[in-house]
Amino acid sequence: MEIKILGKGCPKCQRLEELARDAATEAGVEATFTKVKDVDDIMAYGVAITPALVIDEVLKCSGRLPQKSEIITWLQGG
Repeated sequence: MEIKILGKGCPKCQRLEELARDAATEAGVEATFTKVKDVDDIMAYGVAITPALVIDEVLKCSGRLPQKSEIITWLQGG
């Protein structure tokens, strides 16, 4: 599974990465994490406000920090 954190590296982006890593551990999912900081690459996902979370090339949320339980649900296919 591939998880991408879209954002320039602000505190919210860093927090989203922490949440996603914790969620993957709790869900028992092996994932690779990629930080996407280039504005053009971020906009290619249709994201105007960061942070954003992409799981296996599907945008799951942007412009907010999701709850860890939400991320776990997404990781489990929900």
